[in-house]
Amino acid sequence: MSLPNEHTQRWKTAFVLLLVIALVALIDTPLVTWLFFGAVYLLALSEAMRLFRVADTTLYLYAGGLWLLTPFYPHPSDLIFGATLIQGGLLAYRRRLDIRTLFPLLYPTAGMLFLWMLYREYGMISLLWILVIVALTDVGAYYTGRKWGKTPFSPTSPKKTLEGVFGGILLGTLGGFVLMVGHQNLFFNALFIALITSVASVFGDLFESYLKREAGLKDSGDILPGHGGVLDRIDGYLFAAVALYILLKLTGS
Repeated sequence: MSLPNEHTQRWKTAFVLLLVIALVALIDTPLVTWLFFGAVYLLALSEAMRLFRVADTTLYLYAGGLWLLTPFYPHPSDLIFGATLIQGGLLAYRRRLDIRTLFPLLYPTAGMLFLWMLYREYGMISLLWILVIVALTDVGAYYTGRKWGKTPFSPTSPKKTLEGVFGGILLGTLGGFVLMVGHQNLFFNALFIALITSVASVFGDLFESYLKREAGLKDSGDILPGHGGVLDRIDGYLFAAVALYILLKLTGS
């Protein structure tokens, strides 16, 4: 009896999440998008600290200060280095060198900053691209893996199969290409960007699986009924955002 209930709960949560995302997209103002990403970031940071087994609450101060600067600073990704230097200096001053306290300043911080930079420089359409690419990659991997999956992909995530991963990348690339081709100077650009972004999302998901396995946890959190934590939902986007932003810059898009 529990499986149908869990499945229903999962769909209900997914529906609410889609409504919230759709509302943010329809409003499409920097303030609302910044507030939404900020809330997601702080929740994801809390879960990342749990996975890294870090209890240094000053990281919340860094994260809050860093996020407050993002609307005004021309290159928000640079702020990661500033926060890391400050934390490294404090660790040295206290003579309590715990390298793990630096990790949350990279993950999920980098991915969230790149998501914000995508929106700020390329608009809501870039977030639609990444949403479609990552979502279709996940869906394609799931259904292809169930139907044809036989070859294990990685010991980090035993349930993932090579066939599923290839199926997911194929679907994510095609979906991203269809959306992006009209906005790119070259046909090849759209295909290349969609492909690499899809591949990056696969490894974003795999990285979070690795962190959970190392921490001995099934989910990063329990804030989303039927889905787990925030990181469980955005893991692919955190890697994909970095890849998409760099590729758009690289191709002059």
